[in-house]
Amino acid sequence: MSAATTPIPTIVLGGTGYVAGELLRLIAGHPQLELAGILSDSQPGEPVATAFPHLAPAYELTRFASQAEVEALIARHPVSAVFSAAPHGASAALIDKLLTVAEAAGTTPRVVDISADFRYATDAAYAAVYKHPHGAPARLPQFSCAVPEHLAVAPTPHIAHPGCFATAILLACVPLLKLGLVAPQLYVTGVTGSTGSGRKPTEGTHHPLRHSDLYAYNALAHRHTPEVAACALAASGLAAEFNFVPHSGPFARGIHATVQAQLTAPREAAELVKAFQDFYAHSPFVHVGAQAPRIKDVAGSNYARLSVATNGRSVAVMSVIDNLNKGAAGGAVQWMNRLQGLPETLGLTAPAAGWT
Repeated sequence: MSAATTPIPTIVLGGTGYVAGELLRLIAGHPQLELAGILSDSQPGEPVATAFPHLAPAYELTRFASQAEVEALIARHPVSAVFSAAPHGASAALIDKLLTVAEAAGTTPRVVDISADFRYATDAAYAAVYKHPHGAPARLPQFSCAVPEHLAVAPTPHIAHPGCFATAILLACVPLLKLGLVAPQLYVTGVTGSTGSGRKPTEGTHHPLRHSDLYAYNALAHRHTPEVAACALAASGLAAEFNFVPHSGPFARGIHATVQAQLTAPREAAELVKAFQDFYAHSPFVHVGAQAPRIKDVAGSNYARLSVATNGRSVAVMSVIDNLNKGAAGGAVQWMNRLQGLPETLGLTAPAAGWT
């Protein structure tokens, strides 16, 4: 087999959460990524299909692996793909251990971390947001954080994928800032589905409490706000102030974000739509149109839909994504494709489910 057709051994860390389940679903349909192991500290040896019954057709005989088994896989395979869906605060130490094993064995894994652990450039910046020390500060220079559409070439061997809210917001705000269309003070409203809070039931995700309701939380104090500001600065070169009010929506999958700002000069809606379409002309997963986007048009897919409205003085950009896919697992696979020298769209072009 040539390098282009040889399956790439793939490892998933933090194996029982919603994002891990979405990763497994995407890997099952990916023509180049082949699951070699999925780590679960809490359920080693248990069938994957017990945690994810909907994945039983793809992983009927697959069982969760222990950390020792995953380390052996890293040491054995010359090249591998590693996705970390481990919790914030735990992911860094897991990744550090695996990379240390790989360095000793002379193997070359590529890592995409979906947790928050490598989204900041310094341990001080991370600690300021998460209120505990970073788990592997020496590894921070080995990671870059950006959505794939905003970084043409990865300057580091590994990638930190931005959070789901951050992904939706960055897709909307970076063109505004980079093209000099707005003053650098932005106001953001975002509504997320219940899967964004993770698998463990809480008051915010318990269905009887969330169903048929809508409410704000952590207004102007959400932990993704400094992450968005840092990524927007890196992608656009312009420091901006973000005022973000997140909301919990009565649905499971998806994010709808609205970014508003003052225009630097009067502009027509058609001109702004064209500017966004040109900006994302080479981004196959980002669609820009005049019609307001809907979550059902992207849920279950790696696609994002944006629209732009203006009254001539201010602009509103609406952005919708699937939080588990484009905002997490799908965006991570998109990055891994690039890190492995594969087509960016490989295994990710399935359209949205529509009637979720």
